[in-house]
Amino acid sequence: MSADKARSELSLHAAPGPNGPVFNEPWEARAFALAVQLAAAGQFSWAEWSDALAAEIRMAPWRTPDGAEDSYYAHWLAALERLCEKKEIANRDALADLKDSWRQAYLDTPHGQPVNLPAHRTEK
Repeated sequence: MSADKARSELSLHAAPGPNGPVFNEPWEARAFALAVQLAAAGQFSWAEWSDALAAEIRMAPWRTPDGAEDSYYAHWLAALERLCEKKEIANRDALADLKDSWRQAYLDTPHGQPVNLPAHRTEK
């Protein structure tokens, strides 16, 4: 997928549909954009991405029986993390560390204020 095609895909999905916005939260749009850009950059093929997302959705009922993470974009993000680890774009420990940092920054941020992640170093 070319960069132009990727941007076109992102624009298409980011536009509000007849039933409201396609993305319910900003993180959903970011996860979508990241997958599209990584594919456009040749980090993985769109077929690899499609297979990873399908596998993640198939695994979901066993992993989250309470449905806590049952949104389409939660599956999208989990598939992206798994594929990035498999392709050695990122590693599990670095992703877990970064998630913990974001979680703590969120908890430390007063209500109504933007969440800012302090300077954070991750290694591949």
